[in-house]
This record gives sequence, C-alpha cells and structure tokens, in this order.
Amino acid sequence: MSEPKTPTTPTPPGDTYKGWVFKWTNYIKGYQRRWFVLSNGLLSYYRTQAEMGHTCRGTINLATATITVDDACNFVISNGGAQTYHLKASCEVERQRWITALELAKAKAARMQAESDDSGDDFSTSSPSVAPGQPEGTQNSEVQSALRTLGNKVEDLRTCNDLILKHGSALQRSLSELDNLRLTGEAGDKIRQVTERATLFRITSNAMINACRDFLSLAQAHSKRWQKALQAEREQRVRLEETLEQLAKQHNHLERAFRGAAQVNAVSDNKGAVVPGKGEASDEDDDNEFFDAMEEAPEFITVPADPQFHKRSSSNVSGFNSEMCPDDQSLNEEPLAMNQESSLQELLPLKKRRTRIPDKPNYSLNLWSIMKNCIGKELSKIPMPVNFNEPISMLQRLSEDLEYHELLDKAAKCHSSLEQMCYVAAFSVSSYSTTVHRTGKPFNPLLGETYELDRRRESGYRSLCEQVSHHPPAAAHHAISDRGWVLRQEITVASKFRGKYLSIMPLGTIHAIFEKSKNHYTWKKVTTTVHNIIVGKLWIDQSGEIDVVNQTTGDRCHLKFAPYSYFSRDVARKVTGVVMDKGGKAHYVLSGTWDEKLEFSRVMQSSRGGENGTEGKQKTVYQTLKAREVWRKNPLPEGAETMYYFTTLALTLNEPEDAVAPTDSRRRPDQRLMEDGRWDEANTEKQRLEEKQRTARREREREFASHRSSSQSEEAINEEGLTDPALKCTAHDNYRALWFERCEDQNTGEQVHIYKGGYWESKERCTWDGCPDIF
Repeated sequence: MSEPKTPTTPTPPGDTYKGWVFKWTNYIKGYQRRWFVLSNGLLSYYRTQAEMGHTCRGTINLATATITVDDACNFVISNGGAQTYHLKASCEVERQRWITALELAKAKAARMQAESDDSGDDFSTSSPSVAPGQPEGTQNSEVQSALRTLGNKVEDLRTCNDLILKHGSALQRSLSELDNLRLTGEAGDKIRQVTERATLFRITSNAMINACRDFLSLAQAHSKRWQKALQAEREQRVRLEETLEQLAKQHNHLERAFRGAAQVNAVSDNKGAVVPGKGEASDEDDDNEFFDAMEEAPEFITVPADPQFHKRSSSNVSGFNSEMCPDDQSLNEEPLAMNQESSLQELLPLKKRRTRIPDKPNYSLNLWSIMKNCIGKELSKIPMPVNFNEPISMLQRLSEDLEYHELLDKAAKCHSSLEQMCYVAAFSVSSYSTTVHRTGKPFNPLLGETYELDRRRESGYRSLCEQVSHHPPAAAHHAISDRGWVLRQEITVASKFRGKYLSIMPLGTIHAIFEKSKNHYTWKKVTTTVHNIIVGKLWIDQSGEIDVVNQTTGDRCHLKFAPYSYFSRDVARKVTGVVMDKGGKAHYVLSGTWDEKLEFSRVMQSSRGGENGTEGKQKTVYQTLKAREVWRKNPLPEGAETMYYFTTLALTLNEPEDAVAPTDSRRRPDQRLMEDGRWDEANTEKQRLEEKQRTARREREREFASHRSSSQSEEAINEEGLTDPALKCTAHDNYRALWFERCEDQNTGEQVHIYKGGYWESKERCTWDGCPDIF
C-alpha cells in the first residue's frame, strides 16, 4: 500500500518548520502519521493539527539532542537516552529538508543557551531609553530593532555557513578518498568535476556571508542619516498640511466675502465699517466651516496634488477679488455663472440609495408538483410562478456583473498588458461571487425590455441592457466608463433540468476594451449548477474553464473552476489560472475561490515536475514571488438572509427612478408586486404580461407572413414552410432591437448585437417615442 504524501509547510518568520512525519509507535501499530512542529529549538509532535492548541504528545530540546540518519528516509532524534524518536519521511528529499532544519535549529539553540546569561543585558543596553511620544526616540527604537533583526539574520547565515563548511569538508574528504583510488576514464573525470563544484560552492557561501556582514555595517553607518532624512520629511509634511489649511481658510473667506458683497446693491460710506463687522462675526465659526467643507467636499484633498496650486492661489488672489467686486455687476455675474455651471454636478449631493427591501415572505410550495413535468426541458420555455424567482430581472442580474467595476478601473491604469490581464481575469471571476447564496431565479425579461444602470457620478460608469431575443432568450449589455474602459456582452442562457440538479449554460462572449492601451479582451462564462432541486437544501456550484484572450497582443489567461466533490480534500469553490504571453511563457499564477478572494503571484521560473497528472503528463511547477490579493468579496449587508441574499448593489437595482425608459425593468408590475411581498397578485400580473407578449408575437408573425407571401416565390417554399433556415428564423421572431443592432463580431465571428447609441440622448430629451408597449 502506497504511503500518503506528507507535505511540509516551512514558515521562515519565527524559525518554524511544520509538517507530517511518520513516527514509530510500537510493533503492533508500527509507523503512525503525526504532525511535527519545530519552533525555537524545540521539536514537538501532535496527532493532528487541531491538537496544537491544547494537547502536545511530546517535545525534545534540540540543544542537547543528537540527530542520526538511518537510511534514505529514516532518521533518529535522541535526547540523552531519555527520549528517542524514530522518524520516517515520505521521501529522501523530504528527509533531507527535515535534517537541514533540525541541524540549523540545534546549532542556534546551542548558541542561545551558551549566551543566555548575556542576552538580557545586551537587550537592555541596546534598547534606547526614550520617553514615549518623542518622534526621534521612536525612530531610534525602530532603527535599532531593524539592526538587531539584521544581526540575527546574519548570525543565521553564519550558522548556515558553518554547517556548509562542515559538510563540505566531509564531502571533499570523501571525494579525495575516491580520487586516491586512481580511477581512470569517465569515473575519474566525474569525480574531478564534483570536487571543483564543491569548492566553488564553499567559496560562494563565504562570499554571501561577507556580503551580508558588509550590508549590516553599512546600515549601521547610515542609520543616523536615515533618521535625519525621515525627520526632515515629517517636518515638511507638517508644513504642507499647515499651508493647505491656510489656503482652504482663505478660500472660505473669499467665498463668504463674495456672498456678502453680492447681497449689497449699493456702496455707501460706512461700507468699511460693515465689512469688518461681518468679518469679525465669521471668525468665530471659521474653523468649523472649514472642517465641514472637508467632510462634504472631499475634492479639497486633491488640491496639494497639483504642483502649481500654491502659485496660482497666491498670484491670483488680487485678480479674483477684482472680478468679484460688486462695483461692476457684469464682472460679477459671468464668473459666477461659469463656476456654477462647471461645478454643478459636484455640488449636487449624491443620491442616497436604499439599503433594504421588504423581507421575503414565507410561502409554502409543493415543488415536485411543478417540476416533475419539466425534466429534460428548456427551463426558459416553462411558465414558472414567482415563488421560484427573486425580485430582479435577468437584465438586472447581468448588470450586477459590474459589482466590482473597480477591477476594470485598476486595469485601465496598468502599463503592462500581462498585469492588466490579471485584473481582467479577476473581474471575470468576481461576477460569480454574488451567486453563492442566490438560489432564486431572475425574472425572464420580456422582449424589448431594457435596464439602465447609471452610476456615472458615483463610480464613473453607466450601462444599458436590452432583451434582443425571446427564443432563444438573449440579452445585450453595453457599459462604458469615464475611466477608460468599455464592457459589452450578449448572453444567451440555455438551461436543462435533470431531476436532482439544474444546469445553466450561458452562451456568448464578453468583451472588455481599454481606451489607453487599445487592448481587447474576450472570454465566456462557465456552467452554473443548482443542486438538490427536489430534496435537501439548494446550493450552487460553478464549474468549467475560461480562456481570457487579449485579441490585441495574443496574451492568454486560462482559468479553471474546480467542481465540488465530496471526496476532494481541496478547498471548495477553488479557482486557479495562469497568465501566459503569446509564446506560451507563464508570467503570473492566479489562485483563490470564486466566492471569497483571488490572489496573483509573479512567476520567476517554471519547470516540469516529476509527478504525473491524470493524463500521464508531467505537471508544471512554477516558482513565484509572494502572492498579492487582487480581489476580495464585499460583505453582504445586514439581514441579507431575509432579502434574497442580495448584495448592497443588488438592493438598489430595482429601486424606482425617474426619467428611465418605459420599458425599464423597474417599471415591470409583476416584479414590483413580488418585491412588495404580494406574490399572489404578482403571479396574476405575470400571466397577463406573458399572454400580452404572446399576442404581440403572433401579430408580428402574421405581418411577416403576409409580407413574405406577396414577395416569396413558390420555389422557396416547400411543404414544411420556408426552405432557407435564415428565413425560418426571421419568420419565427420578426423583431429588431431598439438600441442595439445585429452584426458580425470581427474577433469571434459570432452574430452579436452592438449598442448603436441614442439611449442616453433620448433620456436627456425625455423622448421615448420608439419604445414598445410591453407592460
């Protein structure tokens, strides 16, 4: 029976080494798997990792212990006969890792035990006695602490050097003995090569220790210079903050003086007495008004970012006062009008979005009586009661992909297309985080239904969705941001009910285009599966693979969504990915979960591993730098479990707004009734809307048939209807979208709907003449 793998988890900070090792227990049980922890010169073991907090099975102090090697995988640790551990690693490489870690810990523990009497005095003398609250004392303490840390690391390197010298000398003696055997031919050449390499390795280790010692000396020599530079930077920051405060106060004075002067229509002799009085009254609450302005108008913070701000403010104060002089009303009105027009959007308060919707009613429903006749059918063609729904439409659910739009904002600022790919890939994963608890089905949009999401003032973007086809159901989505990106997609949802689970397969391609870099990314969505449809608690899983492709450069990111398995020991909902250039070279590795967070690491080196994959192929091993978090899920609002597990954004999607199109999903009556908890009325209204849609469809088919009968020749018609499939499709659903036009995508070759413009202009004019009557 093959032994299980025993991975170790080295954690250098804190001089700790952890991992699974087999320990000899007795002749009956033999070797048993135990969790060993090496920390601070002590080797302890536990039965499981969970025992680390309460039950330790044994500990050996390595300062007085001996470490011996039995064979390729076995080694023994003994503490003077009182305690002896017979251990066995999973492989020779793993055994050597433990031996190296144990020898380092033993050498350090012995040195610390020998110097334990002096360590307390050294620490007390090295710590500066500075009163709390003094910046220089704090800086000295931080620098001294950093120097002590560097010194400890140099000591660790010196210990490593001693061990290398020890083992290197033994290695060279062994090689010399082999060389004295006077082997000839290829064996002798190999021994000489190994001897030369061992000598070079010892020289390199000595050079590394010397370089670290020089670095420590240089840091000590320059510590005072660093302290002075840091103090100068802090003083300069304080001066800049004081200058900013004075400028803000001056600006506040000027605004108030102008408002007071505008109210005075005549200039009298006692005007000079009035103005000082006004100024004296305003000085009492000057500070309060300034800080209120800072809270309500955060644009003050951006003032220091402009290097010319101080010069402009100081040089134009007199000119500004002359323009605002009430003696010349013409000079007064024009700048005021321009100022109001330019900053009107900034001065208007942002709309306060709602944070709650009515709680979900507790309706009982016989699920099997409805679903038993739906097995194997296309779910979009089955009339379903609103009891299965959540009070938003599929168009709103599609707009919810912009929950983490800031990832695209960051991507637009990237100079590297490969790093930009990481943010785009994270955005493609983030759209699934909202589905982890959302077991409700969105409303199927009516043909011609639209939904706008205008967040231009809050987040710089606005988007538009339109239901462009009913069978198959297809929705077109177009979003544009002032921060340099465009997102468009056309999603057709195919679904199948299989009895125990429901599979939802989104079809269509998503496009993200960045204005600055001209990079054009495309990808598709993975399959969503809803489990336990009939019995048990509903839960959702995502599975499949995504290829995010940069159509401009040829870069590619391959993402894999691992399906949930009861027998897998891996983390649930796992996502992994690799970012590669057009030549296939890996540059970044992505890892995380689609419901929580995603991290990316830069690849420094890749190689083929020795373990075979499931298909007999060697696995690729990537050597990466420290992982950085690229995306994390936003927490759900309080009480989300009673509000369909909606996110903060989802709670605002169906909030009523003025001036939207008459076809907007917010105006849909059955959806509004369901949100208010009136489900019986919502079901009645849903049936009315669906029948109205069927009537409109039959009318279009009659018009199309009458039009075609007058122009279609008899050769184009057979006994089954139209011969041309394209004509069949047109006759089946003779409809043209209002805000999108159908064309062929140049990158994918698919027939897609592209936004043709006009919606936002119609909204500004409040003219919706072309909108169909669907509600």
